[in-house]
Amino acid sequence: MQAIQSAWDFFQGQILGMEWLNELIGMGLSALGLNLSSRLGGSVQFFLYDVIKITILLCFLIFVISYIQSYFPPERSKKILGRFHGVGANIVSALLGTVTPFCSCSSIPLFIGFTSAGLPLGVTFSFLISSPMVDLGSLVLLMSIFGTKVAVIYVVVGLVIAVVGGTIIEKLHMEKHVESFILTAGSVDIESPDLTRKDRITFAKEQVFDTFKKVFPYILVGVGIGALIHNWIPEHWVEATLGSNNPFGVILATLVGIPMYADIFGTIPIAEALLSKGAQLGTILAFMMAVTTLSLPSMIMLKKAVKPKLLALFIGICAVGIILVGYFFNFLQPFII
Repeated sequence: MQAIQSAWDFFQGQILGMEWLNELIGMGLSALGLNLSSRLGGSVQFFLYDVIKITILLCFLIFVISYIQSYFPPERSKKILGRFHGVGANIVSALLGTVTPFCSCSSIPLFIGFTSAGLPLGVTFSFLISSPMVDLGSLVLLMSIFGTKVAVIYVVVGLVIAVVGGTIIEKLHMEKHVESFILTAGSVDIESPDLTRKDRITFAKEQVFDTFKKVFPYILVGVGIGALIHNWIPEHWVEATLGSNNPFGVILATLVGIPMYADIFGTIPIAEALLSKGAQLGTILAFMMAVTTLSLPSMIMLKKAVKPKLLALFIGICAVGIILVGYFFNFLQPFII
């Protein structure tokens, strides 16, 4: 048992966390005469380490997820979802959301396509919630920062939010609040051609290149903010605002996260820096969920597809769910970290 634990610790620290990379960068910067204990030196080390680490993980994860996604084109996903009914359909829809692109803006076109194809509205909203909030990439990245327990619980509660949110929307019969051009659009049910392994690998490589171009600027911004928090903002400021002494820290983090736009890769370095400064775990995760699920650009896109009442309901369900999850993780923090 001890050997298994040691092997897992090595995997989490050296493979996912890439602690060797941090040490290597530190030795290189020290050789160049940079004082790593200074604010500037610490910021440079944090920035280089996180940019390189996240970039490596990003490219690897996009390739793997895109390869898996090649087996689930919209036509096949629609057929899979069409076989289930009730809460079961919401669960399957939420699970399908885990193998889709990383940001909410990428998921909205698929949501519109599924809705146009006649799938139940609650089912499509379960997909829309889970897709940016819970994906295979978030699981691996959260494991690299917070550990396995936190990552697994995060994925589970994210899926619960998606299923519950979609079920509520379904029970309220909100179909009349979807824009008419979507409901009447219909879809052409064309089978995707069977892809060879070479085709799937080519598709995955293209997705890596295309997604990297879109995401990398947000990684730089996120790591830059993380380096600023990690080395320049006093610890007592973060603790006072987002620590256990502020009962409204989760709500504040959720409200701050909503207007922002990033994906899981852009929020990880900020979360890492906040955790090191004493912010509570649930508060940090609430911030990450708000940024990835309720970003302002994605809400503007969604407004083109649904009417204000349904949009407000979607935002309300997600916001309440995120806040509850934040307080839940704050309660669990002594037991899982």
